[in-house]
Amino acid sequence: MTDNTIKTIDTERSLAALIERGGVYHKVSGSHPEETLSELIGLLPDFPSLKKEALLRAVLEREALMSTAIGRGIALPHPRIPILEEKEPFVAIAFPVQPVDWSAPDGGNIHTIFLIVSSSAKQHLKALSKINFLCQQEKFYSLIEARSSKKEIAAAIRDAEAAWAETSR
Repeated sequence: MTDNTIKTIDTERSLAALIERGGVYHKVSGSHPEETLSELIGLLPDFPSLKKEALLRAVLEREALMSTAIGRGIALPHPRIPILEEKEPFVAIAFPVQPVDWSAPDGGNIHTIFLIVSSSAKQHLKALSKINFLCQQEKFYSLIEARSSKKEIAAAIRDAEAAWAETSR
């Protein structure tokens, strides 16, 4: 197996790898979802097949259909369809400067954003389900509520993913 093959397999399966690629951003400004998403997307690293303007437009179009806030201060914005090439998916985490009204089902404001940008529907659903599950775990929720570092968040996710792999054997 080549290094590129390993990386592709890793990013298909590993939420930690997706977050390491996308990054964790603290003190993201914005008083509403559109401003906050625009700021976050502007902070993202450059990816060869990604046009940031197109990503922002796709994420805002999805947001216009229905809020991606899931409650407990968390939003999971994403484009409706995959927009990246196979080797470039990522998840970016943003911690806004101040909580943002995102029309959450529980009426609360958002303190953590997981921007999911995938290269396939299957990959998107896997990332979404892992994030949703982790955010229901108090230990992980405490990490994001405390606005922890990318290193701490990725380590916690790697630990959870290793535990999941153990239970599936």
